[in-house]
Amino acid sequence: MSERPENDDPDPIDPDLIPGPEVDAFDEMIEAETDRDPDLAVIEAGSRTLRAQAGPPTSDVPARPEDPEVDRALRAVEAELATRWGETKLDPSVQRIAALMDILGEPQRSYRSIHITGTNGKTSTARMIEALLAAFDLRTGRYTSPHVQSITERISLDGAPISAEKFIETYEDIKPYVEMVDEREDYRLSFFEVMTGMAYAAFADAPVDIAVVEVGMGGKWDATNVIDGDVAVVTPISLDHTDRLGDTPEAIAGEKSGIIKKDATVVLAQQPVEAASVMLKRAVDVDATVAREGMEFGVLAREQAVGGQLLTLRGLGGEYTDVFLPLYGAHQAHNAAVALAAVEAFFGVGTEHARTLDIDTIRSAFASVSSPGRMEVVRRSPTVVLDAAHNPAGARATAEAVTEAFGFSRLVGVVGASGDKDVRGLLEAFEPIFAEVVVTRNSTPRSMDPDELAALAVEVFGAERVQVEPRLDDALEAAITLAEEEGEYSGAGVLVTGSVITVGEARLLMGRN
Repeated sequence: MSERPENDDPDPIDPDLIPGPEVDAFDEMIEAETDRDPDLAVIEAGSRTLRAQAGPPTSDVPARPEDPEVDRALRAVEAELATRWGETKLDPSVQRIAALMDILGEPQRSYRSIHITGTNGKTSTARMIEALLAAFDLRTGRYTSPHVQSITERISLDGAPISAEKFIETYEDIKPYVEMVDEREDYRLSFFEVMTGMAYAAFADAPVDIAVVEVGMGGKWDATNVIDGDVAVVTPISLDHTDRLGDTPEAIAGEKSGIIKKDATVVLAQQPVEAASVMLKRAVDVDATVAREGMEFGVLAREQAVGGQLLTLRGLGGEYTDVFLPLYGAHQAHNAAVALAAVEAFFGVGTEHARTLDIDTIRSAFASVSSPGRMEVVRRSPTVVLDAAHNPAGARATAEAVTEAFGFSRLVGVVGASGDKDVRGLLEAFEPIFAEVVVTRNSTPRSMDPDELAALAVEVFGAERVQVEPRLDDALEAAITLAEEEGEYSGAGVLVTGSVITVGEARLLMGRN
């Protein structure tokens, strides 16, 4: 295990490659996060970017507002939200959010909805569903969490995050009603409950035809569960948040099955048998219709293509061939199959009528999908990939996808994980593909201490394969340097992973905004 001595003077970043004056971005991140909720991580990386990055066009992740007044107002809203319970502190109840919806006039009843739960793949699936619905000329709202870089990402209209101005306006509109509920309840509304209220209000105000809503955690008592989704989507269930949801797939499925409502259609991704059994029982109890991956729909074929993969999908109404998906990995192909089935179910395919949706529209929609921070390439020579895997199941899917899509001759990992996750399991999933791992931390209090993370990494990888860099910017530099040791044409790469927050901060440090 190696760590740069404190008195070691590292090689400076070439100033010619830095736009503007040198700014210590990581120290700014730490200072900015000191008194803020970790899940409000809107990270400012200053003007510093890491060396000579070049990659695909910037995705739909908003930067800070250019107008200083708007930026100040947004920061004020973020600061107010930060005074509330964060997403890691919960009181399992929908009582407070239901009270807010009641006083707002039930905005969530003014549009139809697709509700998404599961352990992994929720955000990517939500983005695919949104793209498909929009391709059929429906006005969409999307609510997902957590965000990669900007809090405004969580609420999208017509496929794009709402503007900072609209975010501020929505908050100010519902703030008096939030305060009324705060006064009546034993506990104030949490950060996530207020955000959910803002999303539902923004969707009603737009107005949207349909909302695509990702749960925050679980399902039964999640703040989003004041909607009655026409379609309930369950992505793959595995062990995560076990202290709150249970320590078996069956227990976790019990919580997540709470989004299945009477007469809805349930779209089930492939599940552990015990989790599937719980979901099917819930569907029977509420007279819901079930569509199962591998039975009623699924992935028939997939092959690698430049920038993604080419799929043949079986939907509820038939086959869809030559579907290009600009995302990597078998797990994303399965997410695509789930998304397609959900949209078919929304349109009544498989129940009201048996036909496929227009194939050209489906192809166009899938080709437009992006999912920032999920197998996202942000640099070439060497290639740097970001992926937000934060639990063992997600890490295994990412490891398979990286191996399949890139075939690196040598892969260096940069890992910054949250201390409340199964970090050993995450490291074990990556051990077969990482030649070396640089352990680090992100700027939030939830991030595992680098020395603790290093101790686990040494047990998994061996001391000679582990390097410690407490600062994320230094960790990225170290990993890039290790990858470059094999030469420009060696085929070495870097994978940054372990946490959505780590990935978001790395994006900014790599100049992605």
